[in-house]
Amino acid sequence: MQNAEARMNKAIAALQNDLAAIRAGRANPAILDKITVEYYGVATPVQQVGTVAVPEPRTITIQPWDTSILGEIEKAILKSDIGLTPNNDGKMIRLNFPPLTEERRKELVKGISKRGEECKVAVRNVRRDSLEGFKKQKKDGEITEDDLKNLETKIQKLTDKFVAQIDEIVAAKEKEILEV
Repeated sequence: MQNAEARMNKAIAALQNDLAAIRAGRANPAILDKITVEYYGVATPVQQVGTVAVPEPRTITIQPWDTSILGEIEKAILKSDIGLTPNNDGKMIRLNFPPLTEERRKELVKGISKRGEECKVAVRNVRRDSLEGFKKQKKDGEITEDDLKNLETKIQKLTDKFVAQIDEIVAAKEKEILEV
């Protein structure tokens, strides 16, 4: 049971991490989490080569400690799929977030719903694996029929709890995206 709960928690954490990277028309430094820069021959996350700040609600600034890598940061952002064009002023890079169009908002909501469903499938797969393990224990004589029924009930309640939590997370992100 504890293993199942830990695996379900990991699925929720992965969903939250994915959703944090979706831009909602307002600046969020988490959008840069997956972007790496070639720094002295090593792929390094953008946050580790400079200061990332949000001076205004629709702007992120990246001020590298070594200004010689400004061009590399700019290239990495352009290559990524975040859909923002960096402005390089020689000292720092600015990322301006344009307001989202209604069409783009709806696309993002569809993507969020899809990720939520994928997370629910992951949670249900954990439930299935746990149930198979319980049935094997019953077959091997380690647990009784009553124990099996109790464990099935508990794992179903745990699954329902996590599915409800996923629905809440997805609904909150959809609300944030649809907010004008």
